Amino acid sequence: MAPHHYLQNIEPLQHPIARSHESSAPLNEPNMVENQQKQLEIMSHLFDEVKEDSFKGLVLIDTMQRFGMDHYFEDQIHESLKQQYQDSQTLVCNNEDELYAVSLRFRLLRQQGFHVPADVFNSFKGENMKFKDALSEDIRGLMALHEASHLSMEDEDILDEASIFTTHFLTEKLPHLDDRHALMVQNTMHYPYHKSLARFTAMNYLKNHDLKNDWEKLLADLAIMDFNLMQYLYHKEILQVFKWWKGLGVSEELKLARNQPLKWYIWSMAVVRDPCLSKQRIEITKPISLVYLVDDIFDVYGTLDELIIFTEAINRWEFSATDKLPSYMRMCLKVIHDTTHEISNLVHQEFGWSPMDYLKEAWTSLCNAFLTEAKWFASGDSPKAEEYLKNGIISSGVPMVLTNLYFLLGYGESTRTTDIEGIISSVATILRLLDDLGTAKDEEQEGKDGSYIDYYIKEKQDLSLGDGRQHVMDMVSQQWKILNEHCLSPTPIPTPFRTACLNAARLVPMMYTYNDNHRLPVLEEHVKFMFSNIREDLMW
Repeated sequence: MAPHHYLQNIEPLQHPIARSHESSAPLNEPNMVENQQKQLEIMSHLFDEVKEDSFKGLVLIDTMQRFGMDHYFEDQIHESLKQQYQDSQTLVCNNEDELYAVSLRFRLLRQQGFHVPADVFNSFKGENMKFKDALSEDIRGLMALHEASHLSMEDEDILDEASIFTTHFLTEKLPHLDDRHALMVQNTMHYPYHKSLARFTAMNYLKNHDLKNDWEKLLADLAIMDFNLMQYLYHKEILQVFKWWKGLGVSEELKLARNQPLKWYIWSMAVVRDPCLSKQRIEITKPISLVYLVDDIFDVYGTLDELIIFTEAINRWEFSATDKLPSYMRMCLKVIHDTTHEISNLVHQEFGWSPMDYLKEAWTSLCNAFLTEAKWFASGDSPKAEEYLKNGIISSGVPMVLTNLYFLLGYGESTRTTDIEGIISSVATILRLLDDLGTAKDEEQEGKDGSYIDYYIKEKQDLSLGDGRQHVMDMVSQQWKILNEHCLSPTPIPTPFRTACLNAARLVPMMYTYNDNHRLPVLEEHVKFMFSNIREDLMW
């Protein structure tokens, strides 16, 4: 473990829980960055110290990830896990930690893209080929196995069995645990690491984590420092987004449209995690905002004839012959045109080529999908559930936004865009299905939205709403398995883009789990913590 002298270099830091409720006095950013760099250098030496102990190496990487600090050590983490993957020897661990160690190693390696077979868990089954009941006493191991089960792919029955087994026994043990351990178990079941966002959960994990070792205390201080720096950076970025959105004048023109620039920026903040990609976060917020805007135009404002003209203009990418459209539609078309050209020009300046044709195609597909839904509503026809979902994957806006992001990250010139279609489709399917579950009240709008679950139940006739909802959740789980498979090596999909897609899927439940008051309680709790000084009416 880390020598004690490492800790002597740490300066006392103010906890973000205290800072977040103060006035927005500017941080001394240069000094904080310099101090952070010194501490990161100290922390990087830990990888040398755990080289001879693979189990400690796993615990170190897991803690870094849960504290939200792993992006600073990507190279060291990859090399460490690559060595573990290549090492044919059995993990060195205590007998009582065996389930924990094997499950943790499996999860970390799969998260890194290494294809570890799921049959590593066969050794924990009895003669009846079911998980041994004796494992139910190992709470730590059960939690790790439950976390590992979320990395499953199609036809991996053993991981499905692991999920059922761990859920049953962890739930059974809950009433008998003390408050701290009960909270840890609940968080594991409700917010498994692979399907959660460390940026939102790190501070809560830190608050409830028992810092037993010097290196954990060092990492905790670094996490607090990083939180303060990122909070400062996010505030600067959101102010630029506010300025852009206000300058458009769209919210004054369309009073019934959603005016939620912070909510739109949250997508960018969650999806594009790297602190160095500030420009990309700001730019990708713009097409995200426009998805919501165009969705409102199709759902709330436009007549079918107007929407046909609007969509034809997008298809031609020619906006001069739109005199018959109301001013707000012409304004929207101009914003789409200008924003798309701005992003294309930025990519050209940064990387030397223009993705304009791809961006126009993405907008064309999105508006055609919106128009298809508008025609269904206008005619009173109900599409088949699968037909609706196929179109809804596109109208979710995910393919358009992630296509823009792919190019903003510098990819596309030397890699085929067809390589990313599958992973984008899985993310879009997850969003469409969870959006349609009925938990979202569509921000209290009287829109013209369809719903996959409604069409599915209508087809099945005898199916109950509860059974329909379970069917949708099973479909979401299936898409996560496909998404997991897309992220395994070898893959032509660049790692930063894979991570962005995973982060988008992770944010979806927070964005679409509304309560009866049309609020997003889980997301709001995290966001108010990060953006405590921004007016609430600009959030939701």
